[in-house]
Amino acid sequence: VQLQASGGGSVQAGGSLRLSCAVSPGRTFTRVALGWFRQAPGKERELVAIISATGGPVREYSDSAKGRFTISRDNAKSTVELQMNSLKPEDTAVYYCAADMDWVHLRSGTRVHYWGQGTLVTVSS
Repeated sequence: VQLQASGGGSVQAGGSLRLSCAVSPGRTFTRVALGWFRQAPGKERELVAIISATGGPVREYSDSAKGRFTISRDNAKSTVELQMNSLKPEDTAVYYCAADMDWVHLRSGTRVHYWGQGTLVTVSS
C-alpha cells in the first residue's frame, strides 16, 4: 500500500485547508482503515483523526480536532481527506496520512503498517 499526501500550505489563523491522500493500489482501499497524524516541531507524532474501512464508517478525532476537522474517505477515488477549519497556530505541524487493516494498530499510532510522506501545514497568527 502506498500513500501520497497533498494539500499542505500556509494559512492565517481562522482559515481552512484541505488535505488529501491518495491510496494505491485501489483494490486495497476498502480493506484499510485510514487516518491523519501530525508532528509539530519538538513534539511526538499524535493522532488527529481516523476513519474505519467499513461500518458506517466510524470516525474518531483528537480533542483538539473535534468540531474543527472532518475526515472523509472516497472509495471511488481511493482517497482520504482531512478538512481543517478554524485553524490555529498550534495546528502547525507536518501532517501524515496512514493506513492499516487493523483499527487498533491505526489508533495506536505506533504499530501502523503504512505511512505517507508528510505535508507541512503552517498557521500564522
